[in-house]
Amino acid sequence: MCGIFGYVNYLVEKTRGDISDTLIEGLQRLEYRGYDSAGIAIDGDKADETLIFKQIGKVGALKKEVESQNLDRTATFVNHAGIAHTRWATHGEPKTVNCHPHRSDINNEFVIVHNGIITNYRELKTLLKQKGYTFESDTDTECIAKLFKHIYDTNIKNGNEPDFNELMKQVLYEIDGSYGLLVKSSHYPNEVVATRKGSPLLVGVKTEKKLKVDFVDVEFPDELPNNEAPINGNTHQNGGLLPVAQGDSGLRHSQSRAFLSEDGIPQPAEFFLSSDPASVIQHTKKVLFLEDDDIAHIYDGELHIHRATREAGISATRSIQTLEMELAQIMKGPFSHFMQKEIYEQPESTFNTMRGRIDFDNHIVKLGGLQKWLTTIRRCRRIIMIACGTSYHSCLATRSIFEELTEIPVSVELASDFLDRRSPVFRDDTCIFVSQSGETADSMLALQYCLERDALTVGVVNSVGSSISRATHCGVHINAGPEIGVASTKAYTSQYIALVMIALSLSDDRVSKINRRHEIIDGLKQIPEQIKTVLTLESKIKDLCTSELAQQKSLLLLGRGYQFASALEGALKIKEISYMHSEGVLAGELKHGVLALVDDQLPIIAFATRDSLFPKVMSSIEQVTARSGRPIIIHNTDDKSINTDKALATLEVPLSVDCLQGLLNVIPLQLISYWLAVNRGIDVDFPRNLAKSVTVE
Repeated sequence: MCGIFGYVNYLVEKTRGDISDTLIEGLQRLEYRGYDSAGIAIDGDKADETLIFKQIGKVGALKKEVESQNLDRTATFVNHAGIAHTRWATHGEPKTVNCHPHRSDINNEFVIVHNGIITNYRELKTLLKQKGYTFESDTDTECIAKLFKHIYDTNIKNGNEPDFNELMKQVLYEIDGSYGLLVKSSHYPNEVVATRKGSPLLVGVKTEKKLKVDFVDVEFPDELPNNEAPINGNTHQNGGLLPVAQGDSGLRHSQSRAFLSEDGIPQPAEFFLSSDPASVIQHTKKVLFLEDDDIAHIYDGELHIHRATREAGISATRSIQTLEMELAQIMKGPFSHFMQKEIYEQPESTFNTMRGRIDFDNHIVKLGGLQKWLTTIRRCRRIIMIACGTSYHSCLATRSIFEELTEIPVSVELASDFLDRRSPVFRDDTCIFVSQSGETADSMLALQYCLERDALTVGVVNSVGSSISRATHCGVHINAGPEIGVASTKAYTSQYIALVMIALSLSDDRVSKINRRHEIIDGLKQIPEQIKTVLTLESKIKDLCTSELAQQKSLLLLGRGYQFASALEGALKIKEISYMHSEGVLAGELKHGVLALVDDQLPIIAFATRDSLFPKVMSSIEQVTARSGRPIIIHNTDDKSINTDKALATLEVPLSVDCLQGLLNVIPLQLISYWLAVNRGIDVDFPRNLAKSVTVE
């Protein structure tokens, strides 16, 4: 949750207006991560002055607040550091005092923005109150800002002036939890330090000249002072007082090789720090993804990466990657909402998931990220799929085809429940983690749990460079492109296809499965065009939502077999976007309680597309109509066996292979949820209480 953004310019002349606009535009591209309040911190006219602007509501409200101030937008800065934040509330309700950035004191000596949760903030708050600090907000974040000042003042009192990154290390020794942090300070003008643990953070780099090397060296300490401990060790020596740096910290003793100039003259540079590459793509395609416990220190036109300890297996460099994303991919274009745009992108996004991976003529599937691990996976005792929300539904949708093709037992787990149960995991298990963002907190914790037990881990993610993609042994990027709308649409269908391709890859050595594999691959080839056909139903669905479903408060969705996942996913979309109560029901369980809800008023959507369970589904529909229910039936085109007389409406979708039919059946439900929300005046892209990337537990 929450979006953080920072901008640092060095020897690049920018006006205050340019800087504030850059920060606010960056936040607007991160607004899907949180939108109940926003704020920025920039330099004032005086040398040590930091200006903070906050506003509850969306980033647009912050923009108006900044414009309403009597700021000199023409004031020019050759060097400047600014930070910004858009919030999804975890500690403290959305109000101005709880907005980020948070400050250490009334003079704004240290100002920070934070994504995540500090689990030991109560203990820190108690300690800092005893030291005389007064708190303004209800947040856990404010503790970090005041902790910076307390440790800085303690260092100065003891005759030490720590470098900014050294100060960050000392603060990190004291905090537990997850975080993405940006910090600016009047004591370190034009500098920013940043760090992450369990929360995404990247640095975009823009220079006039090409960088000397496409990586940044990681700077490890020679040795730790006696009273320091690994990050989050929390040894609290000195009788429980906060640790203080000892001796000389060796300030500014290194130069980053990537930013060396041939003539020794500093070169102009701009840096963009963000939770998501989508917010920096308009400025630069060169980005560096930070690892957990990295400390990025930006000053004098250089980026330095520090570590508090020299852990085994940690890479000595961080690569600067080139983003393939284009700005047009994150613009709405002619569509009213990102969700609508992303629904209509599914013919292209599903094709992109398969592009270069399936040879349709020869019926060959090749997933480069899995190729050398296939033999190991085939020998595993069981496959455990672990995910949350929509990603969980994509796992349910493909579990059956996994078991059929691989003949390996497959279990599907909600990450939070999997952790709560401390489910047994063994070294001969394969654990598949599915996540759009690749940063989902519960999935990340489950991943660490499985890695500790030596299981083979596979990532299926959309975001290149995300935490899950880096931490798993192998994996598949779904290549759906940026998904901005909070309700996942195209990521679901691309995850679905990616998982089917994994199942096909694992079974390519089974002679008995050749005909089935060929049938599925031929079916995949047709999917993009078939989705285009389904999208032509939008006008009919819009009318249905405007008339029959407009005043409804509840909705049931019936599915069986492969379509149970479609029912669950459709119900989730309707809940999160239109705020209508909806429930996905396994049609086989209809008689075990759910039938008591059926009458002539309750709208029911039933999946009656052709597969081996079609007769049983038709039996369930007859049970509904026998009790005055009038279902909306989703069925295959020109299927004459469907009795439309007792149906409220019918929606025809093309026929596909049974295990792929859910890719087509879910599209009408995405459109139903969209038009229900639009008709109710709901902000489709930003539903209340929700955010896109759930990076907190």
